[in-house]
Amino acid sequence: KRNTENIVPAEIPLVQEVTTTLWEWGSIWKQLYVANKKERFRQVQSMMYDLMEWRSQLLSGTLPKDELKELKQKVTSKIDYGNKILELDLIVRDEDGNILDPDKTSVIICQNWPFLSESDQPDYGTYSRISSSPTYSLYVFVRNFVCRIGEDAELFMSLYDPQKHTVISENYLVRWGSKGFPKEIDMLNNLKVVFTDLGNKDLNRDKVYLICQIVRVGRMDLKDSNTKKCTQGLRRPFGVAVMDITDTIKGKVESDEEKQHFIPFHPVVAENDSLHSLLGKVTASKGDSGGQGLWVTMKMLVGDMSQIRKDYPHLVDRTTVVARKLGFPEIIMPGDIRNDIYVTLTTGDFDKYNKTTQRNVEVIMCVCDEEGKVIPNAICLGAGDKPVSEYRSVLYYQVKQPRWMETLKVAVPIEDMQRIHLRFMFRHRSSQESKDKGEKNFAMAYVKLMKEDGTTLQDGSHELVVLKGDSKKMEDASAYLTLPSSRQHVENKGLTLSRSASSVGGLSVSTRDAFSISTLVCSTKLTQNVGLLGLLKWRMKPELLQENLEKLKIVDGEEVVKFLQDTLDALFNIMMEHSHSDEYDILVFDALIYIIGLIADRKFQHFNTVLEAYIQQHFSATLAYKKLMTVLKTYLDTSSRGEQCEPILRTLKALEYVFKFIVRSRTLFSQLYEGKEQTEFEESMRRLFESINNLMKSQYKTTILLQVAALKYIPSVLQDVETVFDAKLLSQLLYEFYTCIPPVKLQKQKVQSMNEIVRSNLFKKQERRLS
Repeated sequence: KRNTENIVPAEIPLVQEVTTTLWEWGSIWKQLYVANKKERFRQVQSMMYDLMEWRSQLLSGTLPKDELKELKQKVTSKIDYGNKILELDLIVRDEDGNILDPDKTSVIICQNWPFLSESDQPDYGTYSRISSSPTYSLYVFVRNFVCRIGEDAELFMSLYDPQKHTVISENYLVRWGSKGFPKEIDMLNNLKVVFTDLGNKDLNRDKVYLICQIVRVGRMDLKDSNTKKCTQGLRRPFGVAVMDITDTIKGKVESDEEKQHFIPFHPVVAENDSLHSLLGKVTASKGDSGGQGLWVTMKMLVGDMSQIRKDYPHLVDRTTVVARKLGFPEIIMPGDIRNDIYVTLTTGDFDKYNKTTQRNVEVIMCVCDEEGKVIPNAICLGAGDKPVSEYRSVLYYQVKQPRWMETLKVAVPIEDMQRIHLRFMFRHRSSQESKDKGEKNFAMAYVKLMKEDGTTLQDGSHELVVLKGDSKKMEDASAYLTLPSSRQHVENKGLTLSRSASSVGGLSVSTRDAFSISTLVCSTKLTQNVGLLGLLKWRMKPELLQENLEKLKIVDGEEVVKFLQDTLDALFNIMMEHSHSDEYDILVFDALIYIIGLIADRKFQHFNTVLEAYIQQHFSATLAYKKLMTVLKTYLDTSSRGEQCEPILRTLKALEYVFKFIVRSRTLFSQLYEGKEQTEFEESMRRLFESINNLMKSQYKTTILLQVAALKYIPSVLQDVETVFDAKLLSQLLYEFYTCIPPVKLQKQKVQSMNEIVRSNLFKKQERRLS
């Protein structure tokens, strides 16, 4: 018998598993190519690329402990999902991703262990990574801009939906110098942006373009050779560059950050062509641009900003600009504070009055306080650009009805919102500097961002009233703030423009000019709903508290989930500040049930993550458990007696989160008061479960549907309840829960419910099963 030795590989077991998996998948990958199964071939290829990259990271041995743990989870999820879709053997693992020993693992554990199904994967083509967050980002690196302008230029890059003719992201602004380099020379080779907050709805758009609108900054006419006499610094439309990135967004083509793409330039030809109308005419074709255009590289990234900074540190660092979506991401996590107001200059219609030709209208916008003073640095032209105090629009030459479609971001502190307004000045600009110096503002318009009731300006289009008169008075807030700001405002007051056109402080309403803007509020602190505002600021008018709690049920769901943390905080503050009274308990409970029901809705199901995060990290109502248990028991007892209890079915459906709040509240109370009132709490919990059991015994016709709901939703509460309640007593109460239903009644539902119980932690320990 020869000597034997044990060889222990230097690599960690997971690296060996990845190596074996790559060998196995590699063979199948080749077969898929031969069989011409293109989509599955690309999917396997993408997964193999991910595994190879992660294998390198595992082998490097440089990852911190928490990142190593996270990476292991990603690797094992990827392997398990790949094996599932390729119909290979599935692997049973422990919570840390290690393969379970078949000799030491019981059948019950194997049967209960969660395997991945295809529906667990994000709907993301070849990007098959498991992700709890349905957020995606597009990384773009501007390598070069080749265009014969001879003047400075501004490049506004954004994502665009060509079918809806709408920009869907903030602009990324690159200022390009007349010499063919970025204005800030240190930005050369560092013009990187991440368009973030993209969700499944964006991925499912029929078409998505990456567009670049190019504005030159200089004289009115490039052909004018006498530059000394020309007015300088005018923003003039120059052209657009457009690329169809639909396949990149959807993950149908390989996303390689090293591959350079050329986006051809399309110049403005007709003087009255707006950049926005040019976008509608230009298809994302190569065309003949004479080699002029943008060179970019791009890559689709999975995850929100914190995630992609971890996963792609070689691409995204602190200097990478972030361009957010015009609108909220599909999920708004607690702590994601945002207060962005987007203002789009849309269209105008200006009379030439005593001029022989149409005016060259420039719009000058600034943010002012109630006294008319300009608030400095309150306007942002685009992501990556420094804020400015004043914005000057693109100038269209002798156009009666200019169509700008230029979007700016107004960023001011939340506490200043109530006192500010936007002021728009209209000025004719002459191409000759000598004439231009004598030009004054010929008209103005203004709009307040917040209404008198405390809500913000509604999203959408606003036709503003154009005021004309003395140019000095146009800067006097005491003069123009007394006049109406929008045509809707005039119509609501039953006035006609001619009647309201009487001169006030040297200003009057112009009936021959028109100006429109559109606004979009992306704020986690400002609401456009009066009812919700009343609840969030309930302390200001406590006499309306009952009315506002009842109104919550008619507030649009999108508005509620947007302010989920603040709304929940308000509800539990009301509960805590009325701890010695039960006056608002039922109203707060019903409001909570409404919110939980919203999140159970498929439309808002992603907010489950937000609700979980809120309960664990932000919820702090230590006395809430007493009130929640009392109202829940009241509802159960009322229903058991066959009496009408309208909210009970919604309550049973929301049982899992009701108990999560109860358990978290009790845990916080126990930590604060060192386990005080544990006996009283356990007695209340026991009585609560007895009330549930009484509902199951009830013979009234009205209770059958409720019994079905209880069987379906009770198993979901066990994992939380057993952390604060005696497990043996809980098992006994559950035994009674199932046995108190007559044997011939609800048999199918009973079996389904018991099957869920068998999968729970409660069933894993033998002494609990015996009970």
